[in-house]
Amino acid sequence: MQHNPQILLDIITTKMPFGKYKGTLLYQLPVSYLEWFQRQGFPKGKLGDQLQTTYEIKINGLEHLLKPLLDRKK
Repeated sequence: MQHNPQILLDIITTKMPFGKYKGTLLYQLPVSYLEWFQRQGFPKGKLGDQLQTTYEIKINGLEHLLKPLLDRKK
């Protein structure tokens, strides 16, 4: 996965386009759902990169990285 600062902005603004959590912002997806993708395989392309990054942020307790972006979004 490439380092891309834009991905953090995408995570807080992109909604899940399908499935059980359709319409949920990616950063709000539950860890259990992201763990399921980790086991099954993340989708290809941009969405897969976004979901994988969200997973890494959540399992490593790095949600604080999103706070400044969320504060600016308000």
